[in-house]
Amino acid sequence: MNQVKQLFTRYKMLALLIAVVLIWVFFSWQTEGGFLTPRNLSNLLRQMSITGILACGMVLVIISGEIDLSVGSMLGLLGGVAAILDVVYHIPLPLNLAIVALCGLLIGLGNGYMTAYLRIPSFIVGLGGMLAFRGVLLGITGGTTIAPVSAELVYIGQGYLPTVVGVILGVLLFGLTVFLTWRQRHNRALHGLALPSMLRDSVRVVLIGFVLAGFVYTLNSYDGIPVPVLLLLVLLGVFSYVTSQTVFGRRIYSVGSNMEATRLSGINVQAVKLWIFGIMGVMCALAGLVNTARLAAGSPSAGNMGELDAIAACFIGGTSMRGGSGTVYGALLGALVISSLDNGMSMLDVDSYWQMIVKGSILVLAVWVDVSTRTGRR
Repeated sequence: MNQVKQLFTRYKMLALLIAVVLIWVFFSWQTEGGFLTPRNLSNLLRQMSITGILACGMVLVIISGEIDLSVGSMLGLLGGVAAILDVVYHIPLPLNLAIVALCGLLIGLGNGYMTAYLRIPSFIVGLGGMLAFRGVLLGITGGTTIAPVSAELVYIGQGYLPTVVGVILGVLLFGLTVFLTWRQRHNRALHGLALPSMLRDSVRVVLIGFVLAGFVYTLNSYDGIPVPVLLLLVLLGVFSYVTSQTVFGRRIYSVGSNMEATRLSGINVQAVKLWIFGIMGVMCALAGLVNTARLAAGSPSAGNMGELDAIAACFIGGTSMRGGSGTVYGALLGALVISSLDNGMSMLDVDSYWQMIVKGSILVLAVWVDVSTRTGRR
């Protein structure tokens, strides 16, 4: 048992990748290959993008030692605002995007202010927001669907990149991987640190190259890379850089690990938490826009249970419920697990109650793994 715990502790991402492969193999077997067709994988990644966008913000919130239960209702509200601005007021798309993103930022900052400065527990702030934002959404939509949205907005959720652009993007990402690997080795050598094996780095780069080639080839075999997936890749790069290479990112981990020690070191803990919730609000705005564009309508039920999928994705991806530990790419792998289960069980016509039971069980298992592995290190 201890060996299993050590394996999960050291190779969480590898274990998660193996889990994704096993899930895909199982559903491919059950659907006689239908699950792994380019069309279904494209649809799967498009579905995952909404949960993934929310998870990008949620992982920062959880790392800082807080939680936000309002993100599903916030997604629905901001998506409804985008639909109303588009359908009723015919606001141009760039201005629409700016207004919705600003609304998301202000709502997020409001949540952060109540949590950080008024010292209301984030659980209560999120619970209140879950109810209030859903009520506002029902009020502004009259409980009816707002449709049809413009073709420009629909493109954000349903559009595809041209195949040539997809190939160029894959080549650029591979080039970036090579450059970052070289820079990491160069910096370690410059500071006299031990260098990883050249073979290990080379194998890692080659594996990433194969994954990128398979990713681009598969999606180009259908209609190209979906626009929401491109947005998610951009967010992955931005958030990974922020959390690993910036002072603000290091402060997020520090606040979650030991808030009192961080405060005594001179860091404004309240300001850090304020802006974390602000970022979460912007992610809700982006997810709401993508969801509205994907449905080609603003729905009063949009985002229902979205907060649970986002939180589950973070925990499944290795983010600690205690705070201070987690990664963005881990959260996105967790989102891929959740979306793969949803997609595969829907293809098999599994009853909705079984889908909820399976997802709930996996969430509890993920938290148990986190608790047991951390206990094993003490």
